Amino acid sequence: MEYGYFSVIPPILAIIMALLTRHVLFSLFAGVLSAQYIMADFQLMQTLWGTVALFGSLLGEPWIIKTLLFALLVGSVMALLKASGGIDGFIELLTRRYALVHSKRSALLLTYGVGLVIFIESSITSLIAGTIGRPLSDRYGFSRAKLAYVCDSTAAPVCSLIMINGWGALVLGLLATQISSEVIEGESISWLLDALRYNFYAMTALLMTFVVIWFDLKVGEDRVVSKKYGYHHATFRPTASALLMLLPIGVMMMTVFISLYITGEGNMLRGSGSSAIFHSQVATLFFMLIYYLLKQVMHVTQYAREALRGLRSMGEITLILLLAFAMGASTQDLGTGMYLAAFSGDVLSPTYLAGVIFLLSAVMAFATGTSWGTFSIMIPVAIPMAVGMDANVALCIAAAISGGVFGDHCSPISDTTIIASLAAGCDHMEHVVTQLPYALISGTFSLGLFIAFS
Repeated sequence: MEYGYFSVIPPILAIIMALLTRHVLFSLFAGVLSAQYIMADFQLMQTLWGTVALFGSLLGEPWIIKTLLFALLVGSVMALLKASGGIDGFIELLTRRYALVHSKRSALLLTYGVGLVIFIESSITSLIAGTIGRPLSDRYGFSRAKLAYVCDSTAAPVCSLIMINGWGALVLGLLATQISSEVIEGESISWLLDALRYNFYAMTALLMTFVVIWFDLKVGEDRVVSKKYGYHHATFRPTASALLMLLPIGVMMMTVFISLYITGEGNMLRGSGSSAIFHSQVATLFFMLIYYLLKQVMHVTQYAREALRGLRSMGEITLILLLAFAMGASTQDLGTGMYLAAFSGDVLSPTYLAGVIFLLSAVMAFATGTSWGTFSIMIPVAIPMAVGMDANVALCIAAAISGGVFGDHCSPISDTTIIASLAAGCDHMEHVVTQLPYALISGTFSLGLFIAFS
C-alpha cells in the first residue's frame, strides 16, 4: 500500500518534537505511534495492537536482543574498569613511568593520543583524557578550554570511526533493519565498513585537532582564554596497575574479530556484527571476573554491585536503541524514503544529496544535543532516498553519521560536550565558544568533501 505524503509525517513529527522538546525517547515513540496510526487507517485500537505487535516482532529477532544486551553490558564493563583502578593505573603509566611529557605540545599530544586509543565509549574517552590532562594543563600552562577541546574532538570522532562500541551497535542495528526490509542487500558490517571510509567530519576533526596542537593555533575566543593560564606545580599519586584496564580492553577487541571470523565462516566481512559485539562483552566480563578475583582487586559482591550499577546506567541508551529499531521498521513499512526520493528527485540532484543529509543531521544534532537520536531518525530515511535517487548509499550513510557528530560537537546541550567540560575542569560555555570555530572549520571542509565525492 502507498501512503503518499502521509509517509513523511512520522519522521517529520519525530524531528520537530526532538527539536522542540530535546527528549529523543519521547520524540521517537511519538513518531512510531503516528506511523502505526497511519498504517491502521486512523483507527485507535488497531494502532495500539499494531504498536504492541511491532515491538513484539522486534524483540523476537535474535540480532536485536543481542544488540540491546550489548548496550547494557557496555555499561557494566566501563563501571568495572573504573572501580578496579585500571584507568588510574593507565594514567600513571603514561605520565610518570615513561615520562613522555616535557612541553605544552607533548602534554596535549599525550592527551590527544589517549583520546585516539580509548575508543570504546565517548564519555570514558573524555574522562580519561581529561583526568590525564588536568595536571598537565597546570604544569605546562595551556588552558582548560584547550584541554576540553582536545577531549571533545577525539571522543565522539574516534568512537564514530572505530565502531567497536555502542555506536557500532546502534548503526549496525539500523542498517540491519534496512537489509531485512530489502531496501539494500548484503551484510550490515560490510555497509558499515564501507560508510566509515567517508566519515569525513570525524577525520577532519581529528586532523584539525592535531594541527591546532602542533602549531599552537588559537582562533576566536581561544586566544583570549589562553592568556589567563600560566605554569603551576602539579603532583601525581601512585595508582593501580594499568593492566587492569589494558587486558580487558584487549580481550574485548580480540573477541570481536574472532567472533566475526567464526560467524562469517572465515570471512570477517560476512560475520554477524550483533553476535560479535555481544560476545565481546560477555567474554570481557568473564575475563574481568576471573582476573580481578585472582589479583584480589575486588571480591564477588563488589564485582556484582559495580556491574549492576553500570548496567543500570545504560538503560536510557538501550531504550533509544529499541525505539530506533521501531522507527526504522515503521518508516520502511510506510515507504518514507522512497516517497521522499520520488518527491525530491526533480529538485534535488544526487550530487548534493549527501551534503543535504549532512546539513540536516548537523542541525538536528545541534538542536537536540544527541548524535544517536539523529542517527536513529536520519539513517532510515537517508538510505531509501539514496537507493531511489541512485546515489552513493554508503556516502549518504556516512553523511548522516558525520552530520550527527558535527552537530553534537557544536551543541551546548550535548552530553559529550558537557562531559568534556567536566573532565577538563573548564567552564562549560567557555568550552563551547572556544571549540565552535574549530568545529565549524572542520564541518565546512566536510561539507565540501561530501559534495565532491558525490
